[in-house]
Amino acid sequence: MSKFGFMKKQGSIYWMCQIGGWVSYALTIFLFAYVLERQISPVFLERIVISVMLGVIMTHFLRASIIVSKLKPPTPTRNWWKIFLLVIFFSFSFSLINSSLIEILRLFEPGRDMAKTESNQFVFSLDAIIANWKTTRVVRRLFFGIILDTPIFFVWVSIYVLWHYIDFANKEEIKKIKLETLIKELELKTIKSQINPHFIFNALNSIRALVDEDPKRSRQAITELSNILRSSIHSDKVEVTSLEKELAIVKDYLALEYIRFADRLKVVYEISPDTLKNEMPPMMLQTLVENAIKHGLGKQPGDCTIKITSHYENNKHVLKVINTGFLKPSENDGFGLQSTRERLNILYQGEALFELYQCASNQVTAKLVIPIH
Repeated sequence: MSKFGFMKKQGSIYWMCQIGGWVSYALTIFLFAYVLERQISPVFLERIVISVMLGVIMTHFLRASIIVSKLKPPTPTRNWWKIFLLVIFFSFSFSLINSSLIEILRLFEPGRDMAKTESNQFVFSLDAIIANWKTTRVVRRLFFGIILDTPIFFVWVSIYVLWHYIDFANKEEIKKIKLETLIKELELKTIKSQINPHFIFNALNSIRALVDEDPKRSRQAITELSNILRSSIHSDKVEVTSLEKELAIVKDYLALEYIRFADRLKVVYEISPDTLKNEMPPMMLQTLVENAIKHGLGKQPGDCTIKITSHYENNKHVLKVINTGFLKPSENDGFGLQSTRERLNILYQGEALFELYQCASNQVTAKLVIPIH
């Protein structure tokens, strides 16, 4: 929505509330008058119409004065007295203009100065006191108007201030969410920018070993690397991808690694078909497999079996990468595993789980538990 469209919408809401509020006030006065007197005179209705129209105009100018005076909420505490004075001024002006219009248009009933009833003892007593002061009818009406109308203006400005404080709080919350989202995106991009060069370096090492020994296989390896890089570039544009796509990257990566380790490397897949469409962070499975190759084959003699499993457990997606080898305490602090933990924390807000542990005498398991949304 454009800024103009937003302002137009805000203006429409303001006028709906403004007119609706004053009409509700008029209906309330009408209801009380009917309950107390059981009959409504035409003059009384005319007075209500004038009061409502004048109230809409005066409170609109009150709002404009608050905005021009730079007192629009949230307002510093030291400036509240200025709003108080504005309310008093406009309340007095409203009563003065309203009383003058009633007098000019002669909208009063014989023997009655205002729309008061004998049951209203408070107003009646005040009327008697002021009458003893030998004041004119206009002055008495103005006095009563100030007493009765000032609270209405304070109620109006209270609602106005409350509305803006709520609106301000909502906007601040939206800004906070947007800022958190931006920080989250920047963190993910930073982590990915660190992961990709690390992965490419290892893949190029695998191809380099083939260039002289098997040029044909090296060309095939370049094609596999190209597929991986294409997927890697695409992963920078998304936060999550499907397990099926992740497995395709992993299989290309393992094909490259097979060049270096040949028969020493064995791969076993135990993938539940219903988990293939489940979402997970891109390049994460490849990071775990890379870590398994590095510590299962790169640092230990003998063969290594990489087993990749995927299934649902307790309404969560459980992924495991199991490799032959022995876990050293320092291996938990590697860059790839640290980036895995950071990405999971950012994406799933603590709902995901990552563990690396010795599951058997010669087997290490990297376990990834992702919530299903």
